[in-house]
Amino acid sequence: QVQLVESGGGLVQPGGSLRLACAASGSIGSIHVMGWYRQAPGKQRWLVATMTSGGSTNYADSVKGRFTISRDNAKNTVYLQMNSLKPEDTAVYYCKGGIGLSDYWGQGTQVTVSS
Repeated sequence: QVQLVESGGGLVQPGGSLRLACAASGSIGSIHVMGWYRQAPGKQRWLVATMTSGGSTNYADSVKGRFTISRDNAKNTVYLQMNSLKPEDTAVYYCKGGIGLSDYWGQGTQVTVSS
């Protein structure tokens, strides 16, 4: 079993920064791909960023140049650094890990970008 726990969400002003963390119960080295998704009220959950065990990254067009996904294998944690935040970034952010054919999800953390 893999358990993922997100943290770091909160209220931030437009143009501000926030760093989300996703801590895994086991070594993230065994997880082939980890990613961040977000879901705004009344909308579907969409991909924000992913990172494979080999270091390849992928970002949604709306966050390219502003968000950065990274790993710290020693801490079994994946991060999402969010800069130049916009009100449109407001959503619940979810961490996902993929191992083989199985996906594992965290419970989500709320990010609110508002003046």
